[in-house]
Amino acid sequence: MKYMKLGTRPDTFYTEEATRTVVSDVPSDLVVKVNNITYLLHKHSLVPKCGLLQRLSSDSEGTSSTISSVDLHDLPGGGDSFELCAKFCYGIAIDVSAYNFVSVFCAAKFLQMTETVENGNLVAKLEAFFNCCILQGWKDSLVMLQSTASLPEWLENLGIIRRCIDSVIEKILTRPSEVKWSFTYTRPGYSKKHQQSVPIDWWTEDISILDIDIFQCILAALRPTKLPPQLIGEALHVYAYKWLPISRPSESSASQNEDAAEKNRRILEVIVSLIPNDKGSVSVGFLIRLLSLANLLGVSPVTKAELVRLSSQQLEKAAVNDLILPIRLSANQYTYDIDLIKVVVDSFSEQQKHQSQADGTRASRSLRRVGKLIDTYLQIVAKDANIPVTKITSLAEALPGCARPIHDDLYNAITIYLQEHPDLTKAEKKLLCRTLDCQKLSPDVRAHVVKNEHLPLRTVVQALFFEQERDMRTTGSEPQHQELDPRKPTPANTDDKFRLGLDKKPSKERGITRSPYLSSTGGHHHQKMKSAEKLQLQPDERRITTDATRQTTESRRGKEIEEDVSESKPDAKHMKLRGVKSDHVHGKR
Repeated sequence: MKYMKLGTRPDTFYTEEATRTVVSDVPSDLVVKVNNITYLLHKHSLVPKCGLLQRLSSDSEGTSSTISSVDLHDLPGGGDSFELCAKFCYGIAIDVSAYNFVSVFCAAKFLQMTETVENGNLVAKLEAFFNCCILQGWKDSLVMLQSTASLPEWLENLGIIRRCIDSVIEKILTRPSEVKWSFTYTRPGYSKKHQQSVPIDWWTEDISILDIDIFQCILAALRPTKLPPQLIGEALHVYAYKWLPISRPSESSASQNEDAAEKNRRILEVIVSLIPNDKGSVSVGFLIRLLSLANLLGVSPVTKAELVRLSSQQLEKAAVNDLILPIRLSANQYTYDIDLIKVVVDSFSEQQKHQSQADGTRASRSLRRVGKLIDTYLQIVAKDANIPVTKITSLAEALPGCARPIHDDLYNAITIYLQEHPDLTKAEKKLLCRTLDCQKLSPDVRAHVVKNEHLPLRTVVQALFFEQERDMRTTGSEPQHQELDPRKPTPANTDDKFRLGLDKKPSKERGITRSPYLSSTGGHHHQKMKSAEKLQLQPDERRITTDATRQTTESRRGKEIEEDVSESKPDAKHMKLRGVKSDHVHGKR
């Protein structure tokens, strides 16, 4: 930081009975009142250098009193800046730097301490210091801009702010290899002592000290340049984390008064308006946290809609930690903001509908990535006792079916939720499992479903159905006359697996009436032919033989099986289950 020293005499100003005066053998003949401060000074020192005091003193010469009194209550900078100008007139040493330049310069302009009044006056010296030192320095320009908040109108009219902003922008656009001035850079892992090159985002921390309006002017001027949009995004990121309660928004917003909340709303809306349109200029995690804070602060609907749009555009690049947004329920209780994630996912799904028309392959990849992300997120929030089942189901169903080629992660989330919420009703369990497609489960997971006592029975039956279907395909046998499922042929039976046979509707053409049955055998059991013309043994009339079936079905009542199986498959509604025995369960015609 550079400074300018003016004058050589020692400081002889002192305070006596709430009045500031200067040590002198000559009685004071000039009384200057600035706000609540009274100065007893001398005309012969101040009037020759101050055009305003010359005019005011001449107006009071017609009075009989030899002491002139002047009120300067509207002087910019107040008593401190006036005193520096007065000390300059007395030749007392003063120091001018970027920290106090603004107030001194505005006061000198107000007092008309220009060259037309006296050569070598204060305004000319301050302008020379501004041009040669402040504008040439990096931190000097920033410090001076930081101090302009107290007198924005004065400085705007004098052109000081614009010239400082231009100087800052010029230095930001300088190639890093040509940066010779000092800067602040506190990123983890960076040490100036060991770094040979200047980082490309060297300027982002320094400009974060500025008022939001000045910051907005600088960023708005940088956007049309060739500066990479990621650098502008980094500057927005640094500024937001410096001024906004992003880390724990729910706690901070609750303790804010209205003035602080209004200031934060203004900062947030400006930051969102400055985000470049280029995808990836800011991270999706940063966008989602801004959206969370926007909901708490109550920003404009336009700002919220823009954050939702930007977040959903990059949702496929998000990590699960980006979605973990705690919100306060009470003094010591938190939950996850699953509603916010649902809004973003809905917007993402809508965007993918339009994108699939132009590039279906890319849209499909994006959907699968987000499907994996949301299922992992659901596994985390499922542990929260405050999350209702409707929110879990709503978020799971926000994505189309093609987003989940495999339902293993979704099943894990459902299992965790059932374990953490043991008091769910039967209807709530069915609602929770509504999105789960047992046909998209891996064999190991389907085996787990069969033994999962927390699941509704209809889900277990569906898993058994598809497990049998898969095993039949593995054997390579195909049914000759009937299909287990109208969508897929039913393969042949194997005796050492757990089976659930679901016949098709009765065939009127063949006059055959079939009913599903459960059976367990130690060896090979066959249905005897009642008539060679009517009832022939078909490969799709299966026995269900393993202990896994017995353990699953024995724990359920026969009545529940009959009710739920009828719901498990649309083509199984003609199936009748007549009972469950401990060792052998036979279906009868």
